[in-house]
Amino acid sequence: MNAGGGHEPLYVSVIGGSDVDQPTMTAAQEVGRLLAEQGAVVVTGGRRGVAEAASKGAVLAGGVAVGILPGSDRAEANPWVSVAVCTGMGETRNALVVMNGDAVIALDGGFGTLSEIGHALVAGRTVVGLGAWELRRRGTAEGSIVRTASPAAAVEAALDAAFRTRRGG
Repeated sequence: MNAGGGHEPLYVSVIGGSDVDQPTMTAAQEVGRLLAEQGAVVVTGGRRGVAEAASKGAVLAGGVAVGILPGSDRAEANPWVSVAVCTGMGETRNALVVMNGDAVIALDGGFGTLSEIGHALVAGRTVVGLGAWELRRRGTAEGSIVRTASPAAAVEAALDAAFRTRRGG
């Protein structure tokens, strides 16, 4: 059985900075591990930082880590990526990272992470924040990031949202 309860696994994008502190790296690896243990496919930007830590957690737990790369060389992927997808699109590929997840978990990061969050929210993806940007539309909760305090809570919220997305509601 997988996180989706059906035949096709849920996909969860894990986004965050490429140059982050050790607590963020530890959290990202735990997120990757927990997602893989639930049968979800982890989708990242495929390079270093949060992407590498989440990929490592997923693969060490027996899961799959997909890396959506900005360039045209698979060698730029971190060593934990199971499936490297070259785009040749540079940072424009950020939209593809989040569009390939049924939900998104955002950890600490810079403007690249912010752009991914924006793409995800515009596309109607649930974004679960774990130490990430705090965003909401002025005067409303619409478009808000679901705030969580631990990797386990982030994974639970993301899998619930991904399941709802997959079921069309």
